[in-house]
Amino acid sequence: MIEGGVQVDVRAVARESFGAALQYFTGSKQHNIHLRTLARRKGLKFNEYGVFRGRKRVGGKSEEEVYSLINMPVMPPEIREDRGEIEAALSTRLPRLIEVKDLRGDLHTHSTYSDGKNTIEEMVEHACELGYEYIALTDHSPSQRVAHGLDIDRLNKKIEEIERLRKRRRDRAPRILIGAEVDILANGALDYPDEILSRLDIVVAAVHSLFRHNKEEITGRIVDALANPHVDILAHPTSRLIGSREALEMDFDRVLEAARKANTALEINGSMYRLDLNDTMARAAQEAGVLVEIGSDAHSTAQLDQIRYGVFQARRGWIEARSVVNTWPWAKLSHWLTQRRPARRAA
Repeated sequence: MIEGGVQVDVRAVARESFGAALQYFTGSKQHNIHLRTLARRKGLKFNEYGVFRGRKRVGGKSEEEVYSLINMPVMPPEIREDRGEIEAALSTRLPRLIEVKDLRGDLHTHSTYSDGKNTIEEMVEHACELGYEYIALTDHSPSQRVAHGLDIDRLNKKIEEIERLRKRRRDRAPRILIGAEVDILANGALDYPDEILSRLDIVVAAVHSLFRHNKEEITGRIVDALANPHVDILAHPTSRLIGSREALEMDFDRVLEAARKANTALEINGSMYRLDLNDTMARAAQEAGVLVEIGSDAHSTAQLDQIRYGVFQARRGWIEARSVVNTWPWAKLSHWLTQRRPARRAA
């Protein structure tokens, strides 16, 4: 038992059984049952010790060997859930899942202007070390008093600081985007007026209050917010906190349709306490033609690295790089941001 009450079992096997054991304990029960059914049709059986024809061991040293015996390629471990991956493998239609190296930037981060631990310049320098093309500083809006949300005067100071930093850094990567994580209020309005939002390079909207509103109210708030042309990303869409707060009740189909209509991205939040969207919702978003953003929600330079957890979650949801806006080069991302809202100035 490890911290958090999670039970961890350790199993040691012989070298010749390594691939079989790795496969056996990686896939879900349903995935393995489906594979065993296919194996039986070929006169095979397999378990954590190997693949057998009768009593003769015919494979198991590697996962490639195990899967090849039933005429399919190795599939990514994250999608071994019996949700269509076996059929996709048999018909050579497995997705090319997103990888951490596909990311070109981070569009959801915080600085000391709100509740972050590092300055804007420190966040930008660490993004430079990560090789990013761009980073958005999206500090909280004023309703988030506990997070030191920015009133308009403090937002103006932040804008001025970023503009000075841009001049000082000149053409050095990453590009610095002036952004905000803006609260979605009870009536679906946003926490800054449109004339302020129009000055920002990127707007990340989120529900941070009134979580007990009923399904219709929650859905209506989010759909109304998505209809605002200044909103680029819906952050941690269900607002869940793993182990402490359940996901919001909403009509997710309506939210998907609103996001698709508005050409707005839904976030997969990389915070280990959120991982929101979950895997099934992320997959539904991609299948509906809705764009996805993977954000670290970093509140320090160290937390910029937690964006990888968002990638791991995205892989569970069959997400491909083509669907993720922050895998795009700056020219394409900039075009998406400006064509959605022509009045916006480019960073």
